[in-house]
Amino acid sequence: MNWIESLFFEQTPLQAVVVLSVIIAAGLGLGKLRIAGVSLGVTFVFFVGILMGHIGLSIDPMMLQYAQSFGLVLFVYELGLKVGPGFFSSFRKGGVELNLLGLAVAILGTLTAVGFTYWFDMPMSDMIGVLCGATTNTPALGAAQQALEQLGLSAQGAALGCAVTYPLGVVGVIIAMVLVRKIAVKASDIKNGNGQDDADHTFVAAFNVDNPGVDGLTIRDVAMTAKGRFVISRLWRNGNVSIPAGDTTLCMGDRLLVVTTDDELPELRIIFGHQEDTDYNSSDIDWNALDSDVVSREVVVSLPEINGKRLGQLRLRNSYDINISRVTRAGVRLLATPGLILQLGDTLTIVGEQKAIDAVAKRLGDTPATLRDPNLAAIFIGMVAGLVLGSIPIMIPGISMPVKLGLAGGPMIVGILLGRFGPRLHLVTYTTRSANLMLRGIGLSLYLACLGLDAGSGFFDTIMRADGLKWIALGFIITIVPVIVMILWSMRRNRLDFGTSCGMACGAMANPMALNYANDTLPGDNAAVAYATVYPLGMFVRVLIAQILVLLFCQ
Repeated sequence: MNWIESLFFEQTPLQAVVVLSVIIAAGLGLGKLRIAGVSLGVTFVFFVGILMGHIGLSIDPMMLQYAQSFGLVLFVYELGLKVGPGFFSSFRKGGVELNLLGLAVAILGTLTAVGFTYWFDMPMSDMIGVLCGATTNTPALGAAQQALEQLGLSAQGAALGCAVTYPLGVVGVIIAMVLVRKIAVKASDIKNGNGQDDADHTFVAAFNVDNPGVDGLTIRDVAMTAKGRFVISRLWRNGNVSIPAGDTTLCMGDRLLVVTTDDELPELRIIFGHQEDTDYNSSDIDWNALDSDVVSREVVVSLPEINGKRLGQLRLRNSYDINISRVTRAGVRLLATPGLILQLGDTLTIVGEQKAIDAVAKRLGDTPATLRDPNLAAIFIGMVAGLVLGSIPIMIPGISMPVKLGLAGGPMIVGILLGRFGPRLHLVTYTTRSANLMLRGIGLSLYLACLGLDAGSGFFDTIMRADGLKWIALGFIITIVPVIVMILWSMRRNRLDFGTSCGMACGAMANPMALNYANDTLPGDNAAVAYATVYPLGMFVRVLIAQILVLLFCQ
């Protein structure tokens, strides 16, 4: 039986793989259990890691650090790639608002921690560790430890405070979201969002041209005078249907099928005239049954040379006498405007004759099977670029030490940038949804298993200390109160949906585990986009706050 003992307790690369695999498998299995209707999911891996560390399992420290770092980098980079296409439109729409709310979460938690130091007569050096653990922010702890050491003070209390409060810091945000959802969230507060700007969501409507002002004008002339964006996919005249082009002349009595957005409808009613009552936005619409002369078909962009090109550059309408009504990207329907930059995996809805559509499909690829394999080179290149960015020291006036974006901030920012601008550089960053979820899941599971295993060895001993339980209680309050207050505030005062509010809170608390719970339990990508919007500034501010508290209260 010596081989079994060596397999689990002798610190070798093989043993590290076995131990981490056991922790992850057990954690994912237990994470499916529901208690009072709540399941912790992948977060349970963290607690299994703590238990395994407590009973004496450990792996080589270098292997532990490597696996933990690699898992975190893989998770945040893939998350950045996922939300990148919708990040900037979301930031333009509400990014400042979300970051102000995230700063309010950080400030409220910091003021609570400062108040506790006076109320319970605690040293700030210990309370900083409690605050870092309650907000699951190890970079902030590292900055605080460096600041304390520079002042000649012991950083042991900060490390212990972070260790014992970190577990409830992880689940505290989840508990806060569950409580708010059960007590104060209505069905209308949960939207099936997708992280894109609402101005890009398509709406299909039919209009009858009865405005004499557009009689005799070409579609191009009307589009130039209109403020809004629209695409006319079909035109009926005298019982015949045609695919209109820019030089098509409109006549009184024409019937138009227009793809636009909700916001543009009032203007289009003024331009064209009467809007029909028929709902063309239902998922069960049979577009080919509208008429017999043209067909509608979805074509997937799968040729790498199309990646990063603007739709207008391809001149598909003029070359093939077809119309592209909309483009679907990651479940989001976008207007097929000439300036839209195409990406691998985009699905174009094309209207026209069957032969013409077949020719367009050949031009774009239309072979989804070739997209199933992720471009691994782009993933690792992006991770390296993210680590380089995260290692750059940033000097802040008045702060003695430079601040770095670190393992989490750098890869996430690079992931966002490549997810949004990679196609312009002809860099293939496309991965299928299932591949992205798997890579994120592997990364987060590795990170949580290592984090729990590292904290488990001294976790219960620290709890038994005189200050252990008090630290845990205070840390839990610092975690849960600001999150509950600001989620409710953002929903009631800022009129944000529940998913966006949760993502904002998770980003402000630098808590990827809570974000994963939100993603698993809420529809759409609003939580992920809000997290990515708030996280960089939130993490940066947390690091600054830790150093400022040391300089103000520990000298």
